[in-house]
Amino acid sequence: VQLLESGGGSVESGGSLRLACAISGYSDNLGCMGWFRQESEKREAIALVDGDGRVSYADAVRGRFTISQENGKTSLYLQMNSLKPEDSNTYYCAADDDVNCVRSVVRGPKYWGQGAQVAVSS
Repeated sequence: VQLLESGGGSVESGGSLRLACAISGYSDNLGCMGWFRQESEKREAIALVDGDGRVSYADAVRGRFTISQENGKTSLYLQMNSLKPEDSNTYYCAADDDVNCVRSVVRGPKYWGQGAQVAVSS
């Protein structure tokens, strides 16, 4: 399974960006999928969708970011609105064989993209 992010860039505070993750390989069997960003020395989950389609968000982005899937499990998106300078980070697309996102996040997803840079200026 390969994941490739696109859509990062620079935007002013209050602006919007949409990240995309193209997933290739044996994507039909994937379970939990989501977006992470680097916080200190750890990648933190900010938006997740489990194997049943249930979504969850980190408090820092809830109400501003929206995760979605299209084309089955071959495309994952993160719509980011009302961006703040503190959202500046490297964003990673991730996926796991486990349908349960709690287990997946604790253990760490199996598949990762290379990361997409987002810069928000004040």
